[in-house]
Amino acid sequence: MYRTLFAFLFLSLFFVSLPQQATNFRNYTDMKDISDIKSTSQGVWAATTGGGFFYNSTDNSFSTLNKVDGLNSISLSAVAIDNYGKTWFGSSDGTISVYDPSTKNIKTILDIFNSGRSSNKINDMQVSGDTVIVSHDFGVSIIDAKNLVFFDTFIKFGSLTSNIKVNSTFRAGLFYVCTQFGLAVQKTGTTNLTAPESWNVYTTANGLPSNNINKVVQYNGNIIAATAAGLAVFNGSSWSSYIAQFNNNNVNDILVSGDSLLILANNIIYSYKNSSVTPIKNSTSQLNRLALSKDLGVISASTTGIFLVSRQGQSNYILPNGPAANQFPSITVDGNGNFWSASGKDGRGVGFYKFDGTKWTNYNTSNTSSLRTNDYYSVYAAPDNTIYLGNWGSGFSKVTGTKVTSFDTTGTGLVGIPENPKFLVITGFGVDSKNNLWVLNFAPGDGKTLSVLTADNNWFHFLNKAEAGLSLGFHNNLVIDNNNTKWYNSQDSRRAGLYYFNENGTLTNTNDDISGYLTTSNGLNSNVINSLVVDKRGDLWVGTSAGVNVITNLNTISASGSGSLKISSVFILRQQTINCLAVDALNRKWVGTNEGLLLVNSDGSDLLAAFNTKNSPLLSDQIVSLAVDQKSGTVYVGTNNGITALKTPAENPQSSFTSLFFYPNPFKLKSGSNQLTIEGLVKDSDIKILTISGKLVRQFSSPGGRVAYWDGRDDNGNLVGSGIYIVVAYDKDGNNTIAGKVAILRE
Repeated sequence: MYRTLFAFLFLSLFFVSLPQQATNFRNYTDMKDISDIKSTSQGVWAATTGGGFFYNSTDNSFSTLNKVDGLNSISLSAVAIDNYGKTWFGSSDGTISVYDPSTKNIKTILDIFNSGRSSNKINDMQVSGDTVIVSHDFGVSIIDAKNLVFFDTFIKFGSLTSNIKVNSTFRAGLFYVCTQFGLAVQKTGTTNLTAPESWNVYTTANGLPSNNINKVVQYNGNIIAATAAGLAVFNGSSWSSYIAQFNNNNVNDILVSGDSLLILANNIIYSYKNSSVTPIKNSTSQLNRLALSKDLGVISASTTGIFLVSRQGQSNYILPNGPAANQFPSITVDGNGNFWSASGKDGRGVGFYKFDGTKWTNYNTSNTSSLRTNDYYSVYAAPDNTIYLGNWGSGFSKVTGTKVTSFDTTGTGLVGIPENPKFLVITGFGVDSKNNLWVLNFAPGDGKTLSVLTADNNWFHFLNKAEAGLSLGFHNNLVIDNNNTKWYNSQDSRRAGLYYFNENGTLTNTNDDISGYLTTSNGLNSNVINSLVVDKRGDLWVGTSAGVNVITNLNTISASGSGSLKISSVFILRQQTINCLAVDALNRKWVGTNEGLLLVNSDGSDLLAAFNTKNSPLLSDQIVSLAVDQKSGTVYVGTNNGITALKTPAENPQSSFTSLFFYPNPFKLKSGSNQLTIEGLVKDSDIKILTISGKLVRQFSSPGGRVAYWDGRDDNGNLVGSGIYIVVAYDKDGNNTIAGKVAILRE
């Protein structure tokens, strides 16, 4: 029942315009993994797993395209440029996006996406006259480049199985369709290409070195096929080996360049001319497609950018600035507005990243000597803007300005996992009221889960009595509440749940330590806990696999233990898997789920907004991490497809009143469905709305940040009339007051 209720609430907000909740969406993705490229006279278009980009070779600039710009899908797999100057992008889900650089508009074609097949990936797109030939996972489609209408789709080629995957299609009078199970060639004189009998099929039985055909070109008057086992030439009825050097080699791509044939095999680009093969350049990255650029020379799509081989034989990689990978398991924002992210574990990490609002900086073992491995899994911004990053196996690192310092088991007393005490995993950080740094050990061999580095650089290590004798692991999500109690969770099956610890201010005396753990028997929705956050009121929010719990009166832990804690459940989030939580300056909660991003009010009683990939530029419905810039109100949403940033009005309040801003002003009141924004408030402002004669119309308190809203109603719930109104704001002590005027136009 609860899941049904949630779904109703979620869907009901799909089409609700909530401009006061989020504006100015931005997407940030890693674009180095390039599937396809096409050259123009000005530069190169690239289709990547993180969207599309154009490299302008005349001024070395980049222009990027993603969901914010109108792409329906950012996992791009093919690109083409039609004869009208429009750029076509094919995606891994079958979506086609057509970008017009003159208008900067994108039109979407969903016919292949909506085909109902299990796999719709677009593998190649070629332009032939006024048509675009699209090769996909179940055949070939011909689309009118001018009006975007499908001319036809071919899914059955001779004796080949229907709905076969097509790698690419070449047209030179006849159609040559390259599949995984052979090459289909249009019979001369046929026009009904949907009929299977209109095609001849060639396989290894006809001389092809492999049935997996990658590409066909016409070179020196001959039809040449690149296959998974070498090259072949066609004599009109059968095939024979071509350039024996490539026999038994997977030839990924071939491209005609004047009187030369460019060949891509084994991540090496070759040139063939006058029966001679010359290696041009090899790459340490995987090379995918070839292209020629008037300004740049020979270029190739690769997994680390556009691989450029200049006419002088020099090579380098070209890619737009961005994060090193679309991996954001843990993110944070420091007090200066810099965004930081970890990248991964178990050998998949690529270091960590910083974004200052303009430029991404990627830290890894290649450019930062103090880093021991690239497996950074957790990140924390301390109140003094020091950044701490937990490594999966090598301890943690500290970033202060431009200095990076690393810590492991040497000299710290920290102990790694039982199987290898040197393998140290730090998954959480927190700074207490005395400026001591606390760290959470994922699986300590000595059982001491929490450790503290004091402000004078001394280490102390603590055992939670609830874990005594168990040597539990899988510890995550350390937070410290206003009473200096440390909260974290363990997903160890022997005693999964929520743990707390307070040393009572005495690091050297363990006799007065208070510790314990909570489970479903205490009122938690689930023992599987994925996120913890302390809100502006000092309450602990617990994100679980079955919804959210809120724990209040945390100060009672030191006096009477956990028995007096008030544990409630947020009804509107019940039965949902909560992946991450974040609190903004208005004490509202941002909630990351597997179905999108939710925003609830400060106590969780109202669902304010719901965002997903269908109603917003979110890059994925599966949200893995969240962070809020308290100063600017920007919310960062981490997914495995990249970062989405959205600007909200939830900014930290001003320290004192300077001036009030109202917008819109005049405020056109439309039956109470819109709101007036009041900006420039201090913390906990009280607001009065007065008529020009001084009569009190409405009185309310701000939600806690820099802004507040008025719906145009008086204290009785009635809409006010047209006129000039005075808005008075004052702090909670009444010592600081400011006023302004707003015009109301009643429609």
